Amino acid sequence: MKVLIVDDEKNIRDVMGKFLKLDAIDADGAENGLSAQRMLREEHYDAMVLDLKMPGMDGLTLLSWLRQEGFRIPVIMVSAHGDIADAVAAMKVGAQDYIVKPFEPEELTIRLKQLIEVQNMRNLVETSRRSDAIEHVPDLIGESPAMKKIKDIISRTAPTQAVVLITGESGTGKEVVARQIHAFSEQESGPFVPINIGGVPENLLESELFGYEKGAFTGAASRKSGMFELASGGTLFLDEIGDMPTNIQVKILRVLQDRRVTRLGGTTALPIQARIIAATNRNLEEQVRKGMFREDLFYRLNVVHVEIPPLRERRDDIPLLAGSIINRLNRIMGTKTEGITSQGISRLKRYSFPGNVRELENVLERAMIFSDRSMLEPEDFELRGITFHRDGDMEAGRESGGIQLSEGEGWSLKDIEREAIIRALHRWEGNRTRAAEELGISRRTLINKIMEYGMQ
Repeated sequence: MKVLIVDDEKNIRDVMGKFLKLDAIDADGAENGLSAQRMLREEHYDAMVLDLKMPGMDGLTLLSWLRQEGFRIPVIMVSAHGDIADAVAAMKVGAQDYIVKPFEPEELTIRLKQLIEVQNMRNLVETSRRSDAIEHVPDLIGESPAMKKIKDIISRTAPTQAVVLITGESGTGKEVVARQIHAFSEQESGPFVPINIGGVPENLLESELFGYEKGAFTGAASRKSGMFELASGGTLFLDEIGDMPTNIQVKILRVLQDRRVTRLGGTTALPIQARIIAATNRNLEEQVRKGMFREDLFYRLNVVHVEIPPLRERRDDIPLLAGSIINRLNRIMGTKTEGITSQGISRLKRYSFPGNVRELENVLERAMIFSDRSMLEPEDFELRGITFHRDGDMEAGRESGGIQLSEGEGWSLKDIEREAIIRALHRWEGNRTRAAEELGISRRTLINKIMEYGMQ
C-alpha cells in the first residue's frame, strides 16, 4: 500500500509517514495542493490523507480537482475541531471520511486500511463486469495525420500475432485501439478479455491472471481459470500495465517467453492461445530507468508500439468525434440533438481537454441533457476554468484552481508571468531547478525573475 499525505506542516507529514511505515504502509508527503497534483500525475497511490486548511490551494480545492480529473483514490480529510462542518462538506465533494485533530495514529491506520479495502473491492467488481460485458466495437474516429498513422499500424498489425503496446494519456482511447486490433484479427470471433491491472488488489492479481487449483490457498474451494485461459482463442488486454507490481512482472515475462501458464498450486503448464495487447498512460522507459519496470518485460511488450496523441494535439478531429458521440448519445438518451454550431465547434477546439476524448464525451452529454436547442451553442458547454456567455465573450480561468484570470481584470503579462512562476515553485516545493525546467527557462533566469518580482 502507498499513501499520499498532503499537509503544509512537515513534522505532521513525517510523523504520519513514520507511523504508517510501522504498519507496512509506504507514504509520500506533499506540502501543498499544487505539489500533490504533480505527484498524483506521476505516481499511483492507494489513498490520500488531506489537510483541510493549507495556504495556496486548500484541501477542498484539491479534492474538487481530484474528482474532476477522474481519480478514484479514497481520501481522508483532516480537520481541526472548529472545522468539522467544512470536513462534512468535503465528504459531499468526494471525501470518503474525515478525522479531527488531534487523533490517535492507530485510528488513522485503521480507517485507511478500511477505505483501501473497500476501493479495491469496487475496482475488482468493475473489472469483472467489464470482462463479462459484450460490447460493440467502437469506431476509431479521426482523419488527422496521427490518427491515419494509427489506423495504418492497426491494419498491418491486426492479422499478425505480434504483442502490441498502446500508450497515451488517460481518456485518449487506448481500449478502443485494442478492440480495433482484435476486431480485424484472426481471433475476432474469440473473446476480448480486458483486465485493469491497477484496479485489482495486488494480493488477488496473480490468481486473477493465472488462475488456481483447488486447495492452492485458504479459500480456494475449487479450480478457477485465469484471464490468460479465459482469453484463449481471442485477445487478452492488459490495461494499466505500468501499475503491475514488480514481483508479478517476472511471471508475466515468463508467460510471454514460454507461451505457457501454470495455475497457482498447479504443476501442469498450459499453452497460451491468446493475443496479448498491453496499454499504459505511464512512461515505461522512464519507469525502467527508475527500476520500477523490468527492462526485459518492456522489450517483450514493445514489439509494436502505438502512441495515441492527446486530443489537444489533434483538434481538427474534434468535429468528427463530436458528431459520432452526439449520434451515439441520441440513441442512448432518446434526445434529438442535431449537432453543434460553428461557434460551438470553435470554442471546443480552443479548449485543451486535459481529460481527452473521455472529457469531450462528458461535456457533450451534459450539454445535451440541459440544452433546449437542437444545435448546441458555446454557452452549453461547461468546461473547467472557462465560462461562456451568450454574447460570445469568454472568461478563461485556471483549470487547477487558484487565481482566476479573466479579460476584465486587467492582468498584465508580468502578472501572468509572476503567477506562473509562483505556481511552478509550489508544484516543485521550492526546487528552482525543477520549476525552471517546467517553465522552459534556465535556472539563472528563474532566479533573476524571483529577484525582479521580490518573491521570497
